Amino acid sequence: MNKIPKYKYYFTLADIGILSFAFLLAAYFVRYDKSLNLSQFVDAALPILFLFLIATLFFIIIFQINGLYKINIILNRSAHLTAIIKSLYYGTLNIVVISHLVKSSEVLDSRLIIFIFCLIAIPLLFIFRVGLFRSILLRLNRSFKNNIVIVGDGNAGKLLATKLLFENPEGLNIQGFVVDREAKKNEIIHGMKIIGRIEDLPRIKTEYKVNEVLIAVDNINYDRLLEILDECNKLNISVKLSSELFDVVTQKVNTSTEKYAGIPVLGVSPHYNNNFMLAVKRFFDTLISIVVLLVLSPIMLIIAILIKLSSPGPIFYKQIRVGKNGYKFEFYKFRSMRVENEDDEERKQKMIDFMKNSKPHEKGTKIINQSRVTWIGKILRKTSLDELPQLFNVIKGDMSLVGPRPSLPYEYENYDSWQKRRVNVLPGCTGVWQVWGRSKVSFIDSVVLDLYYINNMSPWLDLQVLFKTIPVMLFSKGGE
Repeated sequence: MNKIPKYKYYFTLADIGILSFAFLLAAYFVRYDKSLNLSQFVDAALPILFLFLIATLFFIIIFQINGLYKINIILNRSAHLTAIIKSLYYGTLNIVVISHLVKSSEVLDSRLIIFIFCLIAIPLLFIFRVGLFRSILLRLNRSFKNNIVIVGDGNAGKLLATKLLFENPEGLNIQGFVVDREAKKNEIIHGMKIIGRIEDLPRIKTEYKVNEVLIAVDNINYDRLLEILDECNKLNISVKLSSELFDVVTQKVNTSTEKYAGIPVLGVSPHYNNNFMLAVKRFFDTLISIVVLLVLSPIMLIIAILIKLSSPGPIFYKQIRVGKNGYKFEFYKFRSMRVENEDDEERKQKMIDFMKNSKPHEKGTKIINQSRVTWIGKILRKTSLDELPQLFNVIKGDMSLVGPRPSLPYEYENYDSWQKRRVNVLPGCTGVWQVWGRSKVSFIDSVVLDLYYINNMSPWLDLQVLFKTIPVMLFSKGGE
C-alpha cells in the first residue's frame, strides 16, 4: 500500500505553518511600537495572525490543483523551487490584503514586512521541503514507488519507456504496457511485459497498485484518443499524456507541461466535474462580471454612442449560440458591422470549409467580411471590447468568464463527434486559445486547446487566462 500520497497534506500544513511563523516573526521585527514586549506583541498580533492563517489556507487549498503538492514534486528536488515561489506568492498576497484591511500600527508596517517575511520564509521553506521532510519521508517509505503503466506500445510508448528505464527517475516504477490491440500471452516489448488491454485497466489498477497512467500512443485519431482518455480517467488516478495530437498545448501553453526523462507530458485528469470547484467558479464569475460592468459602464456608454454615430442600426448585436450540453441561448456583443438583411451564406460555407479542411499546427485565421466592418468596429474587434456585453450572459448563467467560445448552430452541426466535447462546460468570454493562440491557430488546434482547458479547469488556470486576456486586449494581439 503506497503511503506517500497522504503526506501531501502534511506538506500543506507545514507550508501554512512556516508562512504563518515567518509572518509573525517579520511583524515582530518591523512593529511600530518597540515598547511592546513579546507577550504583549503576541496578544496584539494573534487576531491578524489568525486572518493570515485562514487566508493562506484558503489560497493553498483552492490552488493546490495547480500542482503545489503533487507526488512528483515531493520526490523531485528541483520541482520544489516552483512550489516555494507559489507559497511565497500566496503569503505575500495575504500580507498586502491584511495590511490594508487591519489598522493595527503597533503590529506591522506593510512597507517592510514583505521583505522581512520573504527573507525568513525562503530558507525555512527550502530547508523543510528539499531537506528535512523529503528525506524523512523517503526513509520511512523505502518501499514506495510511484507505480505507472504506459498505454501504447508504438514508437511513442517505446521511446517513453526506454528513456524512463534508462534515466530511472526517482520514485517511478514502470509496471508494463497496456495496449489497444490483441496481445500474445506474456508478450515482451523492450524488456517490459504487456500486462493487458485498455478494457483491463480497472483490474490492472488493483493488481499492480497503479498510481499513474502515461498515455503515449501514435497513429491514432482524436476520437479514439479521447475514448482512451475517458477510460483512463474512470480510474480516479493521475493521467498524463504524451501525444503529437496535443503538441499545440505544449507549444502554446508554456506553463502546462511536466517532463518525464526530458519528454513533455500533459496532465489530463479531469477537474471540471468537481461540484465545489464549479460553485466557486460560478460565484467569482458573477462577482467579477458585476464589478467589471460597474467600473467600465462609462466606457461602454461611450462605445454605444460611437456605434450609433458610425452607422444605422442597433447598439447590440444579438445572435443564437450553442452553450453547455447543446443548450441554445441569445449571445450579446457590441455591433461592429453594418446591418445587412440577408444571411452571409458565403461566410457560412467558408467557415464550414475551414473547419472541415483544417489541419493541426497550420496557421488559422478568422473568416470576416471586412467590407462590412465599421471604423469603430475595427477598433472594438481589435481590442475585443465588442465582447464586453457578454458579461450580461455570464450574470444570466449562459456563459462563464473563461471557457470554450460558444459556437453558432451551423458550426456545431458540422463538428466531428470529438469536437462536440467543447460543449461539456459553459462557454466563456475568453479562453485558452484566445490568449495563447488568438487567430493564429487552426480550427483543430483551437478545439484541442479548449479540450485541454476542460480537463484542467481550476481557479488558478482561470486566473492565468484572465490576467493574460488583459495584455491581449490592450496590445490588440491577434484580434481581427
